[in-house]
Amino acid sequence: MSKEVKDNNDVQVIKTNFMRKVLIVLALLVSNSFVFAQQAKKPTIMILPSDNWCTQRYFMTDFSDQGNEVKIPNYQQAFLEDTELGPVISKVGQVLTELGYSLKDAEQEIKSINMKTAEDNVTTSKKSGASLVETPLDQLKRRVKSDVIIQIWWQVNRAGSGKSASFTLEAFDAYTNKRIATSTGTTKPSSDIIPVLLAKVVKENIKPFDHQMDNWFADQTKRGREISLTVRRWDSWDKDLEEEYNGEELTDCIQDWLQKNCVNGTFNLSDGTESLAQFEQVRIPLLDDKGRAMDARAFATKLRKYLQQPPFNITSKVMVRGLGEAIVVLGEK
Repeated sequence: MSKEVKDNNDVQVIKTNFMRKVLIVLALLVSNSFVFAQQAKKPTIMILPSDNWCTQRYFMTDFSDQGNEVKIPNYQQAFLEDTELGPVISKVGQVLTELGYSLKDAEQEIKSINMKTAEDNVTTSKKSGASLVETPLDQLKRRVKSDVIIQIWWQVNRAGSGKSASFTLEAFDAYTNKRIATSTGTTKPSSDIIPVLLAKVVKENIKPFDHQMDNWFADQTKRGREISLTVRRWDSWDKDLEEEYNGEELTDCIQDWLQKNCVNGTFNLSDGTESLAQFEQVRIPLLDDKGRAMDARAFATKLRKYLQQPPFNITSKVMVRGLGEAIVVLGEK
């Protein structure tokens, strides 16, 4: 073999080896990018003014909750009358959207809910004619199905060289109302308008908040959403939770079902009598079999359908309070 041919072969081998290395590096980059994209998934959020902010600006209304008069934020009035609220939520939402969060528009959902309220007002139970009881925030949670409710409070501070703004951002699990993240800060004096001021200071203080949210969502993905589930009986039902089916009491049968359907079989029976079984820290999947967001109602409905089958043949009714609490009442609908 001539020296020229040998040299050409050596060059070809070097080129081939180089291309192989390039392809391996590219494959690793694509793989890492895919993993990163999977890890970067963020929860859906909805931003609302805090209760304290609404109280300070008199955007509160009386609400009857099972006979008790309580004050609740009037979000509709706040969005209609306050000139800062819409722009502030828009600016803060933009900061969070840039971090990868999916933002649900609270103002538009409130408008939609007001149109549906009339339908709910004429909805009554079949037996007693009782009306539905639900707070505006529960309505938002149920219809929008956001993972997280973020409440924002801010206050304008007047200074000689301009104005500054203090803010508090708090995130709550929409299913349990547990606080999962918080951030607070104050801007430097500036001539900027309030929405711009707040967007700047939120951006400056958002990293710890984002980290807390990521930790919470990673826990939800791994261990499931947390809800509470209560099983009760109508007084018209001639059986109770101590009724035996195939040698097991009904409460035990329900626990067996929960063991199979909760994420990692996680739940806690916090109270149990012949008429009541109260389950807390019930961990349910984020999504159902069809890829839809799972909430307490959907999970309780699965239990209702299970109890409707032999050997139980129990008719029951599912009632909900927001996204994270469901009650299954045995005996009739």
